[in-house]
Amino acid sequence: MEIAPSSSRFKLHDQLELLEFPDKYVVKSSESPDHGFYINRRDGNIDPLDENSCSGTPSRVSTIYGVGGTIKLLAGTYMLVITSRKEVGTFLGFPVFRVVSMRFLPCNEAMRFATSQEKRDEAYFRTLLQTVEASPGLYYSYETDLTLNLQRRYKLAEGWMRKPLWKQTLDLFGTDIFWRNLLSLDGFIIPLLQGSFQVAKLQLKNSPATITLISRRCTRRLGTRMWRRGANLEGDTANFVETEQVLEINDFMFSLLQVRGSIPLLWEQIVDLSYKPGLKINNHEETPKVVQRHFHDLFQRYGETIAIDLTDKHGDEGELSKAYATEMRRLPNVRYVSFDFHHVCGNSNFDNLHVLYEEIADEFEKQGYFLADAEGNILEEQKGIVRSNCIDCLDRTNVTQNYLAQKSLNLQLQRIGLFDSTECISMLADEYTKFRTIWAEQGDEISLQYAGTYALKGDLVRYGKQTLFGAIRDGMSALSRYYLNNFQDGIRQDALDLISGRYTVSRNSPSPLQQLKVFESPSQYLPVASALLIGGITVTSITIHQAGRNTQQFVSSAVLAGVTAGVVAVIKSNGRHFCSRPRLCRLL
Repeated sequence: MEIAPSSSRFKLHDQLELLEFPDKYVVKSSESPDHGFYINRRDGNIDPLDENSCSGTPSRVSTIYGVGGTIKLLAGTYMLVITSRKEVGTFLGFPVFRVVSMRFLPCNEAMRFATSQEKRDEAYFRTLLQTVEASPGLYYSYETDLTLNLQRRYKLAEGWMRKPLWKQTLDLFGTDIFWRNLLSLDGFIIPLLQGSFQVAKLQLKNSPATITLISRRCTRRLGTRMWRRGANLEGDTANFVETEQVLEINDFMFSLLQVRGSIPLLWEQIVDLSYKPGLKINNHEETPKVVQRHFHDLFQRYGETIAIDLTDKHGDEGELSKAYATEMRRLPNVRYVSFDFHHVCGNSNFDNLHVLYEEIADEFEKQGYFLADAEGNILEEQKGIVRSNCIDCLDRTNVTQNYLAQKSLNLQLQRIGLFDSTECISMLADEYTKFRTIWAEQGDEISLQYAGTYALKGDLVRYGKQTLFGAIRDGMSALSRYYLNNFQDGIRQDALDLISGRYTVSRNSPSPLQQLKVFESPSQYLPVASALLIGGITVTSITIHQAGRNTQQFVSSAVLAGVTAGVVAVIKSNGRHFCSRPRLCRLL
């Protein structure tokens, strides 16, 4: 179902030729070879094609599928191009693609005059660009803006869809860091959405239906699981994701929006080699205003908010939840609901979420959903939003959002008379499996982007219970999270800060590498410490086994055990220094 006729909307060039010359890169449309531009490889300047642009023989010719934009580092400009794509479905009748591979093209020669420190810095920045090239979950369309939810799209002023796509993009879910130097190239700039795009074709009784699930990651506080927690002073929260479930059936279009986001306080959880680092709440005088700013922004965008807090009510999580509840009591227009997911649902009692639903059902159903008919008439509007969080806003949150989406889907199908009040999607086994599968895969994608692994508790979404295979996979994912959070995510966080524009490269700024203390290089000390620890444990165990033979062996065992214990103590007390830490930006 198309909202705007093809004649009234903007369309990007969907296949391009990249010609690489010694002094420039030429990008031109495969369908319209006269349309294109070239970028100077020496200074990064961009100009439209002219009659001399393609003279000579290029060293390489390849097909690319879009230009993401440019970014300027110490050495000069780098241009991001999409080198491989996969079509994953359609949205409102328009094809949607996932980025499979990307490449940064260097357009500079400034390094010839750089200092040794600038060369080291540039090498680190290029490492970050390589990390960006491997970013998962990037989606785009040549014909429609994926950052706009359905209700907002229907309310836009006439003529909005005629704008270039990058000008349509909602600033909450898109960034202009790449586009600032390409503003005259409207037909080539592709806004990329990070999140998830899932589609399921269903047969609901005699009616074919399509459910599309789109998750949109906010760009304002991008980050990794341990290095971006809570809120910043502006009220933007980590792992803030808008998820839209769109149902197309019998010439009707439904939309349900939900959001997730880290607890909007100033708090942190710095990795220190322990499996579960302690939470620290920063007692800042701005905290009440931070919470107010966050929920005011939600109200402006979505209407009244139901805030569901799924965290534990004991330990560090309990202290954080208590602080959150205290701040929420000061907000008169937000319904705050505390629901200890682990206590009520455990690891497998997915259906116990009915306890939560019964508590919010009246308000949730009053918020409603968006509904439009085939002629584009708006029949219903969603009047509010449910905001869910746990600690990571991943596993428990995804299970809960799936449950609420299922409840709303039943109400929508009852609204058009396809279901009566006693029927629900779970009665249609095959279709229900498809529905749960797209929610589980969406949860995996969001988790990969924030934590680096698949979501935990995915079985609760897929099957409604924990399976043996799921438990094993959850265990492997938990171990992978530990490794990535401690030894990889510092670099990944720097890459996100660089690409989102939070960190700006400048020759006048001090080197981010010079600001590090020598001991903050984990690669220098961790292998030695690990070798000492493993070797000490091994030799100690052997000598203890032999200790009964004579006093000398016993003394040796005691000494080695002491050394091993000392190594353990040093590693534990300096755990933060052995971990991968971001170098470019502060936590807030």
